[in-house]
Amino acid sequence: RMPEFPAITHVALTVSNLGRSRPWYKQLFGSDPVIDEDTGPFHHVVWLMGGTLVAINQFTDPKSTEPFDERRPGLDHLAFACTNRSELEEWERHLNKLGVANGGIVDAPYGSVLSFRDPDNIALEFFAPRG
Repeated sequence: RMPEFPAITHVALTVSNLGRSRPWYKQLFGSDPVIDEDTGPFHHVVWLMGGTLVAINQFTDPKSTEPFDERRPGLDHLAFACTNRSELEEWERHLNKLGVANGGIVDAPYGSVLSFRDPDNIALEFFAPRG
């Protein structure tokens, strides 16, 4: 018998420049990080968002300086849950106010999405299920 699958506790995104990404994510999340620590091999900055830790990491020995591309193996995108389309509209106004380029709200049979990218081109989105 398989145990119940646990919830996601944290997500860590690798960035190329914490000096650029830290203030961008702080502005997006509207709060200070709960952890900002240099571990030696990497420096991580972590926010607690709705019960999930979201971290950005910068490594001392990066393997690439290429921007993120979801067509390579690995992460495709990170989505943040919204309860409905009205909440997506609030986020669209907020992103526009912050000057964060986005794709506008796109409706699909399964729900609505508002896509945007961080300074390293990492694909992020707000998602609301249909109904």
